[in-house]
Amino acid sequence: MPDIRHDRPGHEGFIPYLIVEGAAAAIDFDTAAFGAEEKMRLAMPNGQIGHAEMAVDGHPFYLADMSPEMDDGPTRSPDRTGSTSVILHRYVPDVDAAVARAEEAGATVLRPPKNEFYGERAATVQDPFGHQWSLHTRTSEVSMEEMVAAMQGDPAGE
Repeated sequence: MPDIRHDRPGHEGFIPYLIVEGAAAAIDFDTAAFGAEEKMRLAMPNGQIGHAEMAVDGHPFYLADMSPEMDDGPTRSPDRTGSTSVILHRYVPDVDAAVARAEEAGATVLRPPKNEFYGERAATVQDPFGHQWSLHTRTSEVSMEEMVAAMQGDPAGE
């Protein structure tokens, strides 16, 4: 097996790559809603974003405009297909504040903050480009046995 090394610290492992229609607006939204930091932007001659690198809390993600070459291919913006098969999961210090910030920036709340059986307060928002963000705050420690019991309909774990 070849020895694969990455020469860009912080860009190891899987990095989400979001395809959107309106990448410049998505960069603005991600900055306002999630405190994302723009690290790099490559604009194409037509003004679209060919590649941008962003980070939230030091964790990178990439995004680009859907190009005509992609329109007939398998990579399309979720707002073009009307669905997504990926949810971006993020732990935040205060899920209620994070949802309010995202909503103020233009996100749609799909699932408002709620205390969940697995010891987290969780919510889901959809950005204006069709991507879903699952936001969570740890509220308590819950054992695996308690989670399994709750999934089976016995929230007391008895």
